[in-house]
Amino acid sequence: MEKTRLRLEPWSDRDFWLLERTNEPVMTEHLGGPESDEGLRDRQRRYEALSAREPAAGRMFRVVLEASGDSAGSIGFWERQWRGEPVYEAGWGILPEFQGRGLAVAALAELLSYVRAHGSRDRVHAFPGTDHPASNAVCRRAGFECLGEVDFEYPPGVPHPSLDWRYRVGPRPAVTPSG
Repeated sequence: MEKTRLRLEPWSDRDFWLLERTNEPVMTEHLGGPESDEGLRDRQRRYEALSAREPAAGRMFRVVLEASGDSAGSIGFWERQWRGEPVYEAGWGILPEFQGRGLAVAALAELLSYVRAHGSRDRVHAFPGTDHPASNAVCRRAGFECLGEVDFEYPPGVPHPSLDWRYRVGPRPAVTPSG
């Protein structure tokens, strides 16, 4: 079976429709349910602002299939403090009609390459709920290390039993002069 090729495109003002799709009940089942319309508009503003900052601050991306140009979902990373350490957090959502093809793992691999090239922090964490076997499998297949169960707040203010997955990006490659 041939691997589906994809690319990550920076989030833009034209991507609100994708935010609406990823807000459907089937997509938010493990995230506390759909957000309000105002919450979605606020999220769109945050995604656009994040993608307008310097690359090391984080980015949101649309996951695009190379062959068809179809948007299959979203993925991103952002700065946060976790247990007193500066890290990145990653999150993703692949639309139902594209699930089961390994796209989340492929998109996460692309995202980690982006972080390796542009990031300033050497660790990326993801916090899928303990009740979300698919997202936990994505972390495992992408090479993340499971650090155990934590109470992670999502949505903010609502503790949710989650697993803390960590990926060590490693040191940024040294730039050597050519010649």
